[in-house]
Amino acid sequence: MKRLIALLTLATWIALTAITWADALPTVAPEDVGLSSSKLARVTEVVKGEVAKGRYPGAVALVARRGKIAYFEALGQRDPQAGAPMTKDTIFRLYSMTKPFTSVAAMMLVEDGRIMLGDPVSKHLPKLANLQVSVPRFDPDSGKAVYALVPAEREMTIQDLLRHTSGLVYGNNTGNAKVKELYAKEGVDWNNVTPSEQIERLAKVPLAHQPGMAWEYSLSTDVLGRVVEAVSGVSLGQFFAERIFTPLKMTDSAFLVPNGKVVRLAQPFSKDPVTGNPVKLLDVTVPQKNDAGGAGTAGTAADYARFSQMLLNGGQLDGVRLLGRATVAHMTADHVGDIKVASSTLARGYGFGLGFAVRKETGLNAMTGSAGEYRWGGAAGTAFWIDPKEQMVVVWMTQGQPGPVRGQDRDLFRQLVQAAIVD
Repeated sequence: MKRLIALLTLATWIALTAITWADALPTVAPEDVGLSSSKLARVTEVVKGEVAKGRYPGAVALVARRGKIAYFEALGQRDPQAGAPMTKDTIFRLYSMTKPFTSVAAMMLVEDGRIMLGDPVSKHLPKLANLQVSVPRFDPDSGKAVYALVPAEREMTIQDLLRHTSGLVYGNNTGNAKVKELYAKEGVDWNNVTPSEQIERLAKVPLAHQPGMAWEYSLSTDVLGRVVEAVSGVSLGQFFAERIFTPLKMTDSAFLVPNGKVVRLAQPFSKDPVTGNPVKLLDVTVPQKNDAGGAGTAGTAADYARFSQMLLNGGQLDGVRLLGRATVAHMTADHVGDIKVASSTLARGYGFGLGFAVRKETGLNAMTGSAGEYRWGGAAGTAFWIDPKEQMVVVWMTQGQPGPVRGQDRDLFRQLVQAAIVD
């Protein structure tokens, strides 16, 4: 009897292991896909050094090429207060790496014929019709900018939401002082508001730019999430689960980390090592007032690698197709062109597609990369990039106080990974 139980236990373990590995991309030696083992070892060495310096508690890094994982490491600590080591299945708050999920969801509805990129947003969210625009002009008497409200020359469209040319902004970052003031007055935000409150408050404030006339990183993707909900009739979290996460076997991605998985959630230092201020991040262990399409999800590096590989494959992975190849090509093309860039969030040499920054030139930017690569990151330390030329998917995850240092961390990692390409 004991032998039978042992055999059944072994069989169960093997079955569970098989499921785990079936959900991951296949793994190979770096040289099998044109990467250098010694250069990738240098990545590990440098990241360990950064952890030792106290830059961040720990990191999970994944590099895949030609559909196969060549580097996947968990380094440092998952929870510095508890002293728990980082593990490959650690769950991270993704912040703005939620935006590509929302963008894919919207494009799935485009392919369903339920929305069109040229649709005015008010077709689906009527309260956002007839918005005004806050226009600055220089007052020679006071020497300051004064603001006038004028009607929007056209309505913002679904394409504007996807590419951040809607005229919406993030209230704490915009250079339009009047819009910044009114966002604060009306409580416009993505966090701690219900979906209806978010739209009602946005309807009360002016746009910072005429729709289609300027690129400014913004609440556009959060509003896009509200469009997905209005058209689909389900919450954004349910749409993600049913149409993206479950089909792609992204088993740890969600807006809410359930009790059984909370132990795997990455935690930051209690105080920011740069400012000394307490670090407070989004609490993804309790239900939020809304499923924030621009910032609210959590997930693992392996899950995000599957999502990224789906995009690199032209919309499909392991026989499951989410989007058509032409749709992915459209999403990953530049949609900004000669539109004015009014935010430093968009790096030199990059335009913006329908959900992520798109590199237009191999040069111009200080960071090594290929024209056609697309990428984005999350404020609390996560990042990804997809390089069609090099057939690479790379995911980087840390957890810390949002700020410039997080960008420096990911850039150093990126520099080292790019150096590992040797074929």
